Amino acid sequence: MCSLDGLFANNKAWSAQRVADDPHYFTELAQQQAPRYLWIGCSDSRVSANEILGLQPGEVFVHRNIANLVVNSDLNCLSVIQFAVEVLKIEHIMVVGHYGCGGVQAVVAQRSVGLADNWLRHVEDIAHKHAEQLDGMKSDAERSTRLCELNVIEQVANVCRTTTLRRAWHKGQRVEVHGLVYGLADGLLRRVGVSANGTQAWAERYRESLQSLHPRNSFEEKTRSRF
Repeated sequence: MCSLDGLFANNKAWSAQRVADDPHYFTELAQQQAPRYLWIGCSDSRVSANEILGLQPGEVFVHRNIANLVVNSDLNCLSVIQFAVEVLKIEHIMVVGHYGCGGVQAVVAQRSVGLADNWLRHVEDIAHKHAEQLDGMKSDAERSTRLCELNVIEQVANVCRTTTLRRAWHKGQRVEVHGLVYGLADGLLRRVGVSANGTQAWAERYRESLQSLHPRNSFEEKTRSRF
């Protein structure tokens, strides 16, 4: 008996249900993928792109890593962006963080998580960059929430600075980059900062995004609000 038998049974039941709902479902799905969206998100098992967006397989191209980072030396992420923009011709890139991110919390608490500490140095650099703002907050919970948002804004800027996006925008290709944060407590997506579409310099949009993070009266109000 295989230890994955339960998962195979789930898969078989899922496949049968799909065919029962639409006999041509897998035949059509196998022909091609034509997504309009690229999701760059966290590897957290609680944050599933298709389910959160209410989209079917084939409708969203996905890249995930710890703390949803876009690093200029990460050929995996850069290759996903290039393939999505130049081959799939996606129209929207969404950088999606989430409140309660374990990687962000580890940085705020200065807690080691092992080998991943090396990867989280990128988040730590963001925390140092915005130390004055973070140090002015009352608790680690507030700092973690704000760092999740700052991290998304920084990664949106990193996407805009890639050679792929610069080339696409120079050619007039319509691609918009958005920053979002997902709330585990309520299942809602929130905008963070402003979107970029190449009509303004990325640095200008970056400054506007940082300015949009207005202080709020309380942590509870902040996590409930929609941007």
